[in-house]
Amino acid sequence: MNRLALSLVACSLLTAPLLAQDVTEPKSGAKFAAKENGLSLLGVGLRTKTIAHVKVYAVGLYVADSALSGPLKAYKGKTGSAEFARAIVDGDFKKRVVLKFQRDLSEDQIKDGFRDALKGAGAKTDVWVNYFTPVKTGSEVDVAWTPGTGLETKVAGLNKSPINDKAFASSVFGIWLGEKPIQDDIKRDLVSKADAVLP
Repeated sequence: MNRLALSLVACSLLTAPLLAQDVTEPKSGAKFAAKENGLSLLGVGLRTKTIAHVKVYAVGLYVADSALSGPLKAYKGKTGSAEFARAIVDGDFKKRVVLKFQRDLSEDQIKDGFRDALKGAGAKTDVWVNYFTPVKTGSEVDVAWTPGTGLETKVAGLNKSPINDKAFASSVFGIWLGEKPIQDDIKRDLVSKADAVLP
């Protein structure tokens, strides 16, 4: 009986790290899985608005493990560089951002925010922005680039039609990681764990 109990304890100790794979965005408490469907979390950040720093959404950035061991591997030790961010934005590999909303937003608020962030991104901007509906606290938006499929967007659990336009997808990922990101600290925070996950 004691041997069985010891075995169970040993198993629980071995599996505990596997179960504790969530990463918490510290200012919002939003949790993100460290790994999901062959992608690894590179970092989490928090979008705030106004001088009062009202919390809008927590955001996590995922990149395919195959990209981390492939085209991005050369950036080990240089993940804070503009070149690394550009390699993610422009890379033709699976990547995604997950937004976890911390407050209610009207349809106009969310659309105007994304439209403003995508100024100059071309005709697909209106198509993508019109995917958005009002969001409630706790709602999630998932935006992913899948080679061969395009920019996939899920709003409140509903899949929208993919937009197979690589340049436009780069503009969307550039909202958070571009040369003029929506918030400087988000760009930094979204790659803060990259060195640890690069092989």
